[in-house]
This record gives sequence, C-alpha cells and structure tokens, in this order.
Amino acid sequence: MSISAALAVETERENMTIARGLKRQDPDVLDHLIELYQHRLLRYLLFLTGKREVAEDLFQETWMRVLLRGAQYNGKARFDTWLFTIARNLVIDLSRKRTMASLDEMNEAGEDDRPFQIAADGPSPLEQFQSRENCAEVARVLLTLEPNYREVLVLRFHEELSLEEIAGVTKAPLSTVKSRLYRGLAALKPEMERLRTTRSHTEVSL
Repeated sequence: MSISAALAVETERENMTIARGLKRQDPDVLDHLIELYQHRLLRYLLFLTGKREVAEDLFQETWMRVLLRGAQYNGKARFDTWLFTIARNLVIDLSRKRTMASLDEMNEAGEDDRPFQIAADGPSPLEQFQSRENCAEVARVLLTLEPNYREVLVLRFHEELSLEEIAGVTKAPLSTVKSRLYRGLAALKPEMERLRTTRSHTEVSL
C-alpha cells in the first residue's frame, strides 16, 4: 500500500471514530475535537466576521451545534470541512438577523462562473508574504478584502482545504471558488507589495 493510500485509510478510520463518538455525545471526543480545532475555528470566524466578540460568541455556538447535531456527521467527509460549514451557516444566520447581506450575497456583482486557471507553480502572493512577515500584518490585509475572497483565501491557505472541499463548505460551484480565489489573490497582491515597500523603507530609515 502506498503512503497516500495508507494516509487515506487512517484518515477515514479517524473520521469514523469521531462520527461514532459524536453519535454517542461522548464528552471526551468533544473535548478532544475542541482541543484540536479551537484555534483554527476561531481564526476562521475572526476572518469571516472581523470582530472578536462576535467570533467568540459564534465559536461557542458552533461547538454547541456540534454537540447537538453530532449524529449528522457520518465520517465520509473530513471533520474540519463539516465544522467550518456549521460555523459559516451560523455567520450567515446572524447576518440575516441583523438584516445584513449574507456572505453569498456580498460582492456577487462582477463575479461570474467562468473558470480561472490558478498557477500551480510557485508560491502565491499570500504564501510569499507569510514566509517573511508576521501573521498580524497578513490578517490586517486579509480583512480589507471582500468577504467572499477573504473566506476562500483563508480556507485555501490557512486551513489548507482543497478547492473541492471549499466548494463543499461554501456551497458554491467549483468554478466560482476558482474565480474567487483568482480575484482574491489579484486583490491581495498590490496590498502585499505596498506593505513590503513600507517595511523596506522603515528598515532603511532605522
């Protein structure tokens, strides 16, 4: 058995273990999942909402949903994609309650379903910047982007989900995910260059 096949088998086994534990509402399984995913989940919610207080409230509610609806997780998909889907739906519900546009309604103008070819060779502007700059600056830049673009970039480069998995979380066609990723990277590049230039000038003056 190849390494990739062995990893796939192990992942499937872990997913099924999680599914059985959630179905029993096993508190030890839930505690373990919170320990594993708490930082990733809170970061995702922070990027979606842009507000720590709101993100923390939704963080707690997400885990309550996991506990109450754990039997719905069947282990066929990665747990983190299921977790992020729950969190995203809570963000959308909150937005609707506040009579705000949902994530899917924001910035749809100008988007289309034409597939974009994302260059696979070489690091993206986000990855180039992250290799040299601190996370706080990256976060500030991401928060200036449109929510749809920001979400896809976070899921792709922070959470390392595949494009297909992102499509599952966002309930968007794969072509739309590719479009948002392309446009998000295009919007990100000048901001990264501006920050890099600013930092260079600061270092020279010191």
